[in-house]
Amino acid sequence: MLKHRGFPSRLPGTDFQFTIRRAQKGSATRITRRERFADRRSADRMADAGFLAALIEHFGDAPFERGNLDAGRLSWLFGREVVPAEEPFDPESYAALLRVDMAAAEAAFPELFDGDPA
Repeated sequence: MLKHRGFPSRLPGTDFQFTIRRAQKGSATRITRRERFADRRSADRMADAGFLAALIEHFGDAPFERGNLDAGRLSWLFGREVVPAEEPFDPESYAALLRVDMAAAEAAFPELFDGDPA
């Protein structure tokens, strides 16, 4: 399992986890698309935004290996802002390639892009 050096392990000041410490025996936890309903707590929405901001800062729109990124946190963004970067995609592999869909990210989290000169 690739460990993304320099990637934040959690949302600062909270217990919202962004990375895992060690690989599970067997296969990785499956990444599945989780529905984000309008009545989600603001802390959960803040964790999604913080995780997406970290992904964009660390990887931009380039493909990246899942590695030690938390499957639960990825699942809240998967299929919308984070999409598979390879076919076939194995949602239970630490080596699976993902990428940030910048257009979807900007549409869902415009606050991350305010004042961005690009």
